[in-house]
Amino acid sequence: MWLATLRDLQWRMRRFVIAVIGTALVFAMTLILAGLSDSFRAEAGRTVQGLGADAWVMREGVYGPFTTVAAMPASTADQVATMPGVTRADPLLILHQTVVVPEITDVNLIGYRTGGLGAPRGVDGRLPAKAGEAVVDRSLGLRSGETFDMAGQEFTVVGRTTGRTINAGQPLIFVPIEDAQRAMLSGAPVATAVITQGVPTSLPPGLIARTPAQTELDLLRPLANAIQSLDLTQLLLWLVAALIIGSVVYLSALERLRDFAVFKATGWSTAGLLGGLALQAIVLSVASAVLAIGLSRLLTPVFPLTIAIPTSAVLLLPCVALGVGLLASLAGLRRAMSVEPAVAFGGP
Repeated sequence: MWLATLRDLQWRMRRFVIAVIGTALVFAMTLILAGLSDSFRAEAGRTVQGLGADAWVMREGVYGPFTTVAAMPASTADQVATMPGVTRADPLLILHQTVVVPEITDVNLIGYRTGGLGAPRGVDGRLPAKAGEAVVDRSLGLRSGETFDMAGQEFTVVGRTTGRTINAGQPLIFVPIEDAQRAMLSGAPVATAVITQGVPTSLPPGLIARTPAQTELDLLRPLANAIQSLDLTQLLLWLVAALIIGSVVYLSALERLRDFAVFKATGWSTAGLLGGLALQAIVLSVASAVLAIGLSRLLTPVFPLTIAIPTSAVLLLPCVALGVGLLASLAGLRRAMSVEPAVAFGGP
């Protein structure tokens, strides 16, 4: 049975190759979608952790500094710094803006206290040393020394970060908080959050502290529907892959009815028939999974977002492909079981 199955695959090699390529494309898209979904979560964690805060202090009723703008006096940081459990506190001003570089691009401005918490890490270049200087993420497409206009004020890029984005790729721009206040709020001495070193055990009235994990969850909240849609699309793609494999195995079973009748007439068991069809489905599934891993690596640079396919998804793919193949082989088995041994001798 095994030899007959492999010979059948060889006989129908063209159909087999086309099915492998089609299934591999489907599998590759599931890997890319898994990487995209994981990238959203990694982006939020990378950005929040990169600001180096042990706690985020905001006005009461605010769930996250990136999703809600609720101004407070920048001097609130000095009050928070005196609270039990806090060794340092600095204000942040976080505002959504747009810049033209050369097209209109959504960015998020972060004004931080010079020398304090919230300064960008891993900067290629240097931190701003005077008014009108900024650190931008590489995804903005600007190089050190280039200038850009934001809210009518010109800034010069003096350093660049990597991977400091939110909301599926919106770059962060870091400037001293005084520059941000002057450019966006006519110089008003306000902040939207206070970040601390150490976790406060008590706070002044009207303030609340959020952990970095809570801040990450709130940052992901606007993308929740997109992430759920990606996960649902992955399930649908698995179904498409199963249908492709199932149709190939079923067509093969239809074309081999007389073979199956001969096998039955010579004493082959149902388990033997199942094994032969399952082998076809397994070879097709595993070959498609291996090809899909390579295709996904080639396709990820095409997407505008940075997609890092998790290792767990790559390791899981052959296992899931194997399960999909076995499930799909049931369609051909049902047809093979219904054939009568008399067909082997020219019967109906």
